[in-house]
Amino acid sequence: MRASAIVVAAGSGRRLGSDLAKAFVPLAGHPMLFYALRTIKSVESVVETVIAVPAGMESQARAVVIEAGLRAPAKLAPGGSQRQDSVRIALQLTSAESDLVIVHDAARPFAAHRIFEACLETASRVGGAIAAVPVSDTLKRAQGQTISATVARDSLWQAQTPQAFRRELLIRAHQRAAGDEIVATDDADLVERLGAKVEIVEGSPINLKITTRADLELAEALARSGFSI
Repeated sequence: MRASAIVVAAGSGRRLGSDLAKAFVPLAGHPMLFYALRTIKSVESVVETVIAVPAGMESQARAVVIEAGLRAPAKLAPGGSQRQDSVRIALQLTSAESDLVIVHDAARPFAAHRIFEACLETASRVGGAIAAVPVSDTLKRAQGQTISATVARDSLWQAQTPQAFRRELLIRAHQRAAGDEIVATDDADLVERLGAKVEIVEGSPINLKITTRADLELAEALARSGFSI
């Protein structure tokens, strides 16, 4: 099994209150991107990594690749205007010899090695797989500030990354999305629209996405406490 990894690292750091692109904001002494690359380095089936980065950040990205010690070749792709565009552009640079593609957000620095491995194994078997955690909080639907319904959470999961797919399936999904002007918040949505099977792999609550300053402070505390993925 050969896999290409795509790391989406093209987001801005505005909501973090930073002038730096989010993936390059320091986290416990390293750029955030470092942690995703460090974990990908340990996944044996990954034969290359394509990193989507903002324009002008190429030299910084190459420095993080060296710092993380990636054993597989790394390619840089220009980030698009939306996350979906970044993945589509990066996908075009993946090797045709790869059976699978695994997509991960640099803004999730604590995704464990086991999650990458499980997503790849499941995707090779059924076509697609995503990391996700069961919804634990009570969900309310509201009109404005007024609750209109309580939503049953029994079968609801909160999607995370990494997400892995057969390469040809992900390519078809993005081609269709571009042709039909479909915009989705994750790659699984695009693959599901083809009628393909996507299974859930148990993720982790620690696999948090850093979006706000509060998220960054929590991640900093985790990293400095000696927490290990």
